[in-house]
Amino acid sequence: MFRRERSIPLRGSAAALCNNLSVLQLPVGNLTHFGVVHGPSAQLLSAAPEAVPLAQRQLQAKEGAGVSPPLITQMYESDGSVMVYWHALDAGDASLVQAVFARGIAASGHFICVGMWSGRVLVFDIPAKGPNIVLSEELAGHQTPVTDIAAEPAQGQDCVADMVTADDSGLLCVWRSGSKFKLLTRIPGFGVPCPSVQLWQGTIAAGYGNGQVRLYEASTGTLHVQIDAHARAICALDLAPEVGKLLSAAEDTFVHIWKLSRSPEGGYIEVEHCHGECVPDTQVCGARFCDPSGSSFAVTGYDLAEILRFSSTLSPVQQGKGRPSWPNSAESRAQLHTDHLLF
Repeated sequence: MFRRERSIPLRGSAAALCNNLSVLQLPVGNLTHFGVVHGPSAQLLSAAPEAVPLAQRQLQAKEGAGVSPPLITQMYESDGSVMVYWHALDAGDASLVQAVFARGIAASGHFICVGMWSGRVLVFDIPAKGPNIVLSEELAGHQTPVTDIAAEPAQGQDCVADMVTADDSGLLCVWRSGSKFKLLTRIPGFGVPCPSVQLWQGTIAAGYGNGQVRLYEASTGTLHVQIDAHARAICALDLAPEVGKLLSAAEDTFVHIWKLSRSPEGGYIEVEHCHGECVPDTQVCGARFCDPSGSSFAVTGYDLAEILRFSSTLSPVQQGKGRPSWPNSAESRAQLHTDHLLF
């Protein structure tokens, strides 16, 4: 179903961090931006469809106002040329032996949400024009460090869960965004961390440290499906919203693709396994679809100095592109990501 394409070389290897790959496809110039973290820096590169690297930048944490680099979160333009905003992280009551970091990031409407070591989630209000970014509020729902954040457009509906946050205990918090974010429900963990989470049409896909993928109803927290997907900890999940494909990657060297669909009655979720790809002798640490239709995906691995690319061997009709797209369209999902690459 998928074949290996020409890989994209990196100047440095990928660090052993979950979700260590960001992909942003821009319609202008038919370019794709990739972001990979290596040590205290982030590698940002753009590539043409043939995987020919056109530009590559090394983004280092910059000191500001006497604050050391590890205590700063930064936002850049999509090509990495301009840092548009930086924010000093508050160490608070952290002890000398406690790590202070930001982890997990997602865009919800005109807000960017960033997870923290303390369990808090910082919500930044992004103006339509200009660099006047402000910290609008801090969300308190977790007692352990946040691991990942996912969001989807609410489609103009009220009382809809459109963001989910996960933490090291496996707890999931479901939110409704707005001028003030509201916590709708908590989905308890079961003793293992949840490194990666996604949200699609009101369904939460959560990947856990025991290799399981669980699908929940976002509004109620009801468990729909439990999949024993991998033999080791899951390190990344991603969704292709136009066709409902779910990608899961884990430390067992495997990447799997699943097809999600709702029953005609809308009461439960159906799951079909579509493809499995082994990346031999590689501890996979990041994986993302490269387009909203799920026709290609990219993978990073620990100590691997390249981004591996795979593309579908099926025709557009076989992939389901000939059918009507899901309501969560590419245009609505990309309302903020077209201007900024978040990692």
